[in-house]
Amino acid sequence: MYRKQQNSWNSYSMQEGFPRGILYILAANAIIFLLQSAFASLPINKTFGLVPYAIVHQFMIWQFVTYMFLHGGFFHIFFNSIALYMFGRDLERQWGTREFLKFYFITGIGAGILTFLLQLDSNIPTIGASGAIYGVLVAFAVVYPDRKILTFPFFVPIKAKYLVMIMIGLGVIAAWSQTDTTIAHFTHLSGALIGYLYLKQDWHLSGFKNPFRRMKQKKIAKQMMAQNRRAAELMDEVDRVLDRINEVGYDNLSEKERKILENAAKQLSDKKD
Repeated sequence: MYRKQQNSWNSYSMQEGFPRGILYILAANAIIFLLQSAFASLPINKTFGLVPYAIVHQFMIWQFVTYMFLHGGFFHIFFNSIALYMFGRDLERQWGTREFLKFYFITGIGAGILTFLLQLDSNIPTIGASGAIYGVLVAFAVVYPDRKILTFPFFVPIKAKYLVMIMIGLGVIAAWSQTDTTIAHFTHLSGALIGYLYLKQDWHLSGFKNPFRRMKQKKIAKQMMAQNRRAAELMDEVDRVLDRINEVGYDNLSEKERKILENAAKQLSDKKD
């Protein structure tokens, strides 16, 4: 399921529409953003954003989930939505809605937990889906490493794996220098890290192929074992019928015994073809 794909950037088609999981996320974000705007006077960010101090002292553990649905302004939600659609839709189509949503929430919640652990005494709310979005970006670079993306504002095509490396590198520099405290750089990087580790699973370089490739391989192995078992059972029946021929002759075989020989002959013929 996590195999690399070699599609080019021009394989995108707006006619393909929205996968269901992404549509759910975008709709939820949009509705909650409208509620934020309508009730701006209420302490929504303090209550539902990620506030480590509140989690420690007031046990507001729901914030690990709810912070992902809050945004700090139109452009914040706009760019997150564009990134989720651009980089997430092919992942959802390949993985399926359930697995995509599972990955999205694991990276988003995981990013929130790491942010919490790094800033236990912070009373500043962290809001936005960027942790999960960075996880999606990393997953896209792993699954579609050579797909070309038109970068803004120069519209120069660059391979996904290099684009994500550059974005993460800039995030590391920004987090280290803390030039803009309004952007949760550590949360972004945490989402990228969680997403990468989730895809790797077994901590090997080829781990992004698991667990779904292992599941597929096990399924194939079981099918082969079942086929071999049926073939062995058929050969046992053929041996028994051959013994019967030695005893009573072919003309005295039952209809069932003749059918066994016909099936065996047909299978041998199919294998030769």
